[in-house]
Amino acid sequence: MSHIVHLQCVSCEKTYPRDGGVEYTCPDCGPLHGTLEVIYDYDLIRRELTPTKLKQNTNYTHWRYLPLLPIEKPELILPLAVGWTPVYRNSKLAEEWGIKELFVKDDTRNPSASLKDRASSVAVVKALEKQVPVVTAASTGNAASSWALFTALTDMQTIIFVPETAPRAKVAQLLLFGATVIQVKGTYDEAFDLCTQAAEKWGWYNRSTAINPYLGEGKKTAALEICEQLEWKAPDYVFVSVGDGCIFQGMWKGFKELYQLGLIEKLPRMMGVQAEGSAPLVQAWEEGREECRPLQPRTLADSISVGMPRDQIKALRAVRESDGQFIAVSDEAILEAIRILAREVGIMAEPAGAAAMAGLKKSIAEGILPSDARVMVMVTGHGLKDIDGVMQAVTHQPVTVHNDLSDVQEKLEPFLS
Repeated sequence: MSHIVHLQCVSCEKTYPRDGGVEYTCPDCGPLHGTLEVIYDYDLIRRELTPTKLKQNTNYTHWRYLPLLPIEKPELILPLAVGWTPVYRNSKLAEEWGIKELFVKDDTRNPSASLKDRASSVAVVKALEKQVPVVTAASTGNAASSWALFTALTDMQTIIFVPETAPRAKVAQLLLFGATVIQVKGTYDEAFDLCTQAAEKWGWYNRSTAINPYLGEGKKTAALEICEQLEWKAPDYVFVSVGDGCIFQGMWKGFKELYQLGLIEKLPRMMGVQAEGSAPLVQAWEEGREECRPLQPRTLADSISVGMPRDQIKALRAVRESDGQFIAVSDEAILEAIRILAREVGIMAEPAGAAAMAGLKKSIAEGILPSDARVMVMVTGHGLKDIDGVMQAVTHQPVTVHNDLSDVQEKLEPFLS
């Protein structure tokens, strides 16, 4: 008997069989409102996933949580080390900023250097289970490069849709991994819609956010790891950069499932951070609306440059259920956060990956967090994936000298005085 009970629509709550019928979204509610959620047999999982068994488990990847993942054929799992990324405690910043504890989880350590590998590693197994010949996805870059990496290890053909503004480093990953890349003259939202149309027309397996119900299942493993790495004591607040909302809602589902299984005693507040020029979820949350109004995104943080969040229903539900907040930060604050992560934590983050830290700093400045708060900040993508964006955070340039020690001495004097 499978540990998966069924798929359930987040809006109308209608259920669908795990192995047939509806594959992507609820046909009654449509793609935007009808995203599906995987529901498990939690009584069965409670017996399989225990702290004692996890202590004995030597598989230090996110597959250590296999009983809580939607995999029917584990033999199809690809041999890439995803997850179990490090958590760093930073007492210096916690003291400076007036909070009890600050932790930073570095998900740049995944195979394609972003958290999106958690989702792709699950989705590729689902595609292999279905024996599909062609797969696709729309992305601002990170999800695309992650999907191309995993599918490169299979016989499936991969067709990726990205906006033509996608960072060169991410496009380079796509091409290197052998994907067919479609650069759309338009925004990410337009690339998303075009990808969806193509997938429907030609029957391709679609990994795109909110379309595919299994992505959040992979992303929730970040929450599972956080709790185990903190000895089953969930943080009070979790700060996450937000574009479409899939990471945000996926992590909230992970925390809820741990709570339901009795592995943690309390739930954290989810703090979603968007760029000011791309903050439809912030606006919807502040105005008490159930869905977002579309906007034209403008931010240097390409990975969260989204005008119409595709997982908005789940994301807005997550922030309200957790008694959390959505926060908007400026591009300047994001650049400052890149410098803070580099110089105080030792992590080189891309702009979107640093936005969560910018959100924490803003929350502290506005007095949102109590002094006894235990805080986790997610860093979701490596800086080398968007070097042009990261270079905007640089505050000085190299010193050029002749091959002469006296010239070195002369040029260094302003820095050493």
